[in-house]
Amino acid sequence: MKMLMTAIRVSLFFMLLCGLIYPLVTTGAAQLLFPMQANGSLMEEGGVVKGSELLAQSVETPKLFHPRDSGAKYDPTASAGSNRAVATADYVKEMGDKVAGVKKNDPSLTDIPADLVTASGSGFDPDLSPEAAKAQVPRISKETGMSADDLNKLIDNLAKGRQLGIFGEPRVNVNDLNTELLKQIKL
Repeated sequence: MKMLMTAIRVSLFFMLLCGLIYPLVTTGAAQLLFPMQANGSLMEEGGVVKGSELLAQSVETPKLFHPRDSGAKYDPTASAGSNRAVATADYVKEMGDKVAGVKKNDPSLTDIPADLVTASGSGFDPDLSPEAAKAQVPRISKETGMSADDLNKLIDNLAKGRQLGIFGEPRVNVNDLNTELLKQIKL
């Protein structure tokens, strides 16, 4: 009986510690130290939440930068990538269709960066390579009247390098690009 009571006390202690105290302390610390990140890195416009910096947003207008394709159709409740092998006929056809779509939107493109036609693993990656963003500059310049030099400077200013100088690839957040672009143009 004594061992049973000890087991119950230890179980209750760890349930309180791990199930209540630890989550409250870590949540409180996150709210104090990193409130924006703890709340989802939300993008707000006029007090209205427009999305998260961490999730790609669907963009239809030719006046803005387009993100990578989403296997989940930009639905944050359905994170998904495609599990098809690159050698399957369906995948080859899909990539051909996407390349044709990109060329239709911008006939001047001859060298299409891979991240303009491939989806990210999660389906929500908001980042593009600087090359993929710059490949969209002629279309956006034509649609907005903004100079290609100004658009390229915008990309260069918002581009992030490798983390710690060695991890990952240089990238630019499409949400940040479009937010800054919208400040400079009127749709």
